[in-house]
Amino acid sequence: MRARLFVVLVAVLLTGCGGEEFQDLRDFVNNAGADMRGKVDPPPDIKPYEPFAYDNATSLPDPFKPRKTKSGGSGRGGINQPDFDRPKEELEDYPLESLTMVGFLSQKGVGHAVLRSSEGKIHQVKTGNYVGLNFGQITLISETEVRVKEMVQDSAGDWTERESSLQLIE
Repeated sequence: MRARLFVVLVAVLLTGCGGEEFQDLRDFVNNAGADMRGKVDPPPDIKPYEPFAYDNATSLPDPFKPRKTKSGGSGRGGINQPDFDRPKEELEDYPLESLTMVGFLSQKGVGHAVLRSSEGKIHQVKTGNYVGLNFGQITLISETEVRVKEMVQDSAGDWTERESSLQLIE
């Protein structure tokens, strides 16, 4: 009986000594969000869909066709419009990307570039010749590159210049 009483007494003493070691943390966690309440904004009002019938809108432009703004230049294609009446040169049948510069020649002080087409055919060109599909005219030939000024049409129908170059491939 003394042994049981001793065990019970030790158990009571140990329970009293242990106590709630982290009671202050537990109280903080339980009470930290008590006064805080989140608020979610209500969803926006959804407007009902109103279909639009284009068959009744004859005065409005067709939304599926490109709109053409007023041309900045004069005439039909602007001031930079290429000459459509001049005879085409042989290298105007190839896209500029399919031409490669493979060499440089100088004859009587005039630089000539050697270009290879996508078919493997070799062509000799000089400044002023036309190449590519976009009315490209050669403006400069050096030992390492050929510079080309192309004429491209924008969405408004005006012609604008674009610079391109072909680099020598060694």
